[in-house]
Order: sequence, then structure tokens, then C-alpha cells
Amino acid sequence: MAAEPRGRYFEDFEVGQVQETPRRTVTSTDIVNFACLSGDFNEVHTNWEYARTTPFGEPIAHAPLIYAIMGGLQYASGVNDGTLLAVIGIDEWRMMKPVKHGDTVHMRSTVLSKKETSKPERGVVSFKREFVNQHDETVQSMTATFLYRRRPQA
Repeated sequence: MAAEPRGRYFEDFEVGQVQETPRRTVTSTDIVNFACLSGDFNEVHTNWEYARTTPFGEPIAHAPLIYAIMGGLQYASGVNDGTLLAVIGIDEWRMMKPVKHGDTVHMRSTVLSKKETSKPERGVVSFKREFVNQHDETVQSMTATFLYRRRPQA
């Protein structure tokens, strides 16, 4: 007999419900490793001397790196473990503040809507996702829509 997934089913989400992930500190190593992985060596991310001439004063994290870290923190929270079927869309992705080495970030997700699908074993849930730093400032935001399993009928 298979173990019950630790993730949340479609039925477990309520409009207005807020969830927060664990927190994680972004390091210079994260930024350099992401540059190597992605091939994005833009100097605003990798060159201290150049970055000193920018409004940021030092290298900043790549926006997709922060998105990826949030994916890891979301996984660590267990919300999607064994119940998430697919990402349907990411809309209105906005970058409000830079993330630098030493910033500690987490994600705050608010359920915006949920709807059943034509298939009884699936449902769609949309979230307002805010990536927040240690000062409780939103550094990135988006609307994310996911396809979840529905709770199996007994």
C-alpha cells in the first residue's frame, strides 16, 4: 500500500490562505554557481568592480536564481510533494528589489483562486507569490497557477 503524500491536495487549499516557506540565505557561491550553470556572466552578477559602478554597489543575484531557490524552499515546505501535477503558468513576474550576497529570502504564497477541471482527479489553484527578504520587503512577485491532484475518493 502506497504511503499518503505529504503534499496538499486541491481540496486542502482555501482562497485567502497564506503559506510561508522556510528561509535561506543567498551566498556569493550561489550567484557564481548560477552564472556557471546558466552561462549568464553579465557583469552586474559577476564583476565586483563593474557592480560598484551600478546603483546596487555590488553583484546581485540573477532573478531566475531567486525563482529557483524559491522552488527549492517550496519543495522543502512539503506543500507540493506527491500532489503537484504541473505548472500551468507564471504571470506578472516582477522584480522589485535586488537580492545580494547575505540576503535571507523566503516565499509567501496566498491562494487567489481554485477551480475544478473536467477531469475529476485534478484541480487548478492560483497563487500570489511574493519572494521576501530579511527586512520583510518583497523582492519579486508573480501569479503562479498549478495543477494539483484531488483527494482520492474512498
